Amino acid sequence: MSDSGSGSDRDLIDIQEVAPAEVGEIDLYQHREKIYTRKIEGFFQRLRLYTGWPLLLGYLLLPWLHWDGRQAVLFDLPERKFHILGLTFWPQDFPMLAFLLIIAAFALFAVTTFAGRIWCGYTCPQTVWTSIFMWLEQRTEGSRSQRMKLDRAPWSTEKVVRKIAKHGSWIFVGFVTGFTFVGYFYPIRQLAYDMATLQAGQWQLLWTLFFTCATYINAGWMREQVCTYMCPYARFQSVMFDHDTLIVSYDAGRGEPRGSRKRSADHRALGLGDCIDCELCVQVCPTGIDIRDGLQYECIGCALCIDACDSVMDKMQYPRGLIRYTSEHELAGGSTHWLRPRIIGYGLVLAVMIGVFSWHMFSRVPLELTIIRDRNQLFVTTADGAVDNIYTLQLVNMDHHSHAFDISISGIEGASIIGDTSYRLSEDEVRSISLRVRVEDPASLSVPSTRFDFRVVARDAPALQSTAETRFVKPL
Repeated sequence: MSDSGSGSDRDLIDIQEVAPAEVGEIDLYQHREKIYTRKIEGFFQRLRLYTGWPLLLGYLLLPWLHWDGRQAVLFDLPERKFHILGLTFWPQDFPMLAFLLIIAAFALFAVTTFAGRIWCGYTCPQTVWTSIFMWLEQRTEGSRSQRMKLDRAPWSTEKVVRKIAKHGSWIFVGFVTGFTFVGYFYPIRQLAYDMATLQAGQWQLLWTLFFTCATYINAGWMREQVCTYMCPYARFQSVMFDHDTLIVSYDAGRGEPRGSRKRSADHRALGLGDCIDCELCVQVCPTGIDIRDGLQYECIGCALCIDACDSVMDKMQYPRGLIRYTSEHELAGGSTHWLRPRIIGYGLVLAVMIGVFSWHMFSRVPLELTIIRDRNQLFVTTADGAVDNIYTLQLVNMDHHSHAFDISISGIEGASIIGDTSYRLSEDEVRSISLRVRVEDPASLSVPSTRFDFRVVARDAPALQSTAETRFVKPL
C-alpha cells in the first residue's frame, strides 16, 4: 500500500508541475479597446453620404410635414390609429403591416445574397448615427493622431474644453433624435410647444430622455460593439452568402507578400506584392478589423478600407482594386455569376409579394362593418307571429371625410329592418348601431337558421361600401 500511495503522490506532483504551463486563462469579459478611426475621402465615402443623408433628413422632417390637415406620419397609440402619408391604418390592418415587414426581411435577404452587408454599411441607423458622432469627434478633438495624443495627455483646460464640446454635441444630436422619435407618437408641434413652455408630460419627457441616452450611448460609446455583439445580423449573414456574393475582400494573390518600399522601387524585383503594409485600411475601419485577414463577421461592408487602399494605390501608381467589392469566384480566378437561380428566385418571389401587397393597398376600402348578434336572445316573437332578431352593427369610417351611410339587407326573403337605416359618420368615427331584422312570415324560411348579408354604402361615394354575413334564427 505504501508503494501505491507514493506512486500516487508522484503522479500528483507531476500534474501540479505540468498544469501551470498547459492551462491558459480565457477572459470572457474582455475590456473594449477604443478604436481611433482615421478620416478618409473617396468614392464609397461620398456614396455613403448620398444614401445616409436622405434617410436622416427624411427621419427628421417627416413628422413636421402635414398631409390633409394632419401630421404626415403619426402613430396615435391611444386612438389605435397609424396615420401614414394620407392613409389611416387601424389595428385590423396589422396583417398588412406584418406582410410589409416580411417583404422587407425578404428584400434584405435578397440584397445580402447579391451584395453582402450593404444595408449595414450604407443605410443602417447605427452606421449613420455613428458616422455623425465620429464626424463631431473629429471636429472637436482633431485627427486620429491628435485624439490619441489628447487621450494620453493629462487633464488640462484644453482637454476639458474639447471633451465638453464633443460630449455636448453628442448629447444635442441624441436629444434631437429622441425628440423626433417621440414626435412620431405624439404630435411633434404640440410636443415642441410643451417642451418650450415646460408643460410636457412625464411620459413625453421620460421617452425623450430614454432615446436621447440610447442614441448617446449606442453611437457615441458602444459603436462597433452594437454591430459585433448586439446585432444578430452579423451572426447569421454567412448563411445568405454564396461564392458569387459581392463582399469587401483583399486580393491576397496580388498583394502578398506585403512590405514597405520606396515609390520608385520595382517591388516585383524585390519579391513584394502590391500591399505596402501601411495599415491605412485598419486605421479607417469603424470596427477595427484588418480586412487582409479575410472575411470576418465584424465587417459591415462600409468600403472605407477600399477608399483608403485606392488612395495609396494612386500614390504608388499601382492599379486600384487591391481591396474591392468582389466574389470568392473572382478571387479564385473565375468570374462572378450575376444571374444565378438563387437571385432569380428571390426576385420572382419579391415581385409577387410586392404585387400582392400593392393590390391590397389600392383595393383597400376605408370602411369596416362587423355584425354581432344579440347573445341574450336568439329571437323575439311578436304578438302577431312575426320573428325579430337583434343585431349590433360596429361601423368604422376609416376615411378622412364625413359620409352618410345607408344600411340594407339581402339574401333573405320577407325581411325588413326595424329602425333607422341612415347614419352620418364623421372621419375616423367608430359607431355601434343596434337594429332589429323582422320576418313577418317565419314559415317562409325553409331552415331554422338562414344566412343573409348586411350591406353598408356611402350615399355620396358608392365605392365606399362593405358587406358582412350573419344569420337569422327562427323558432323550430
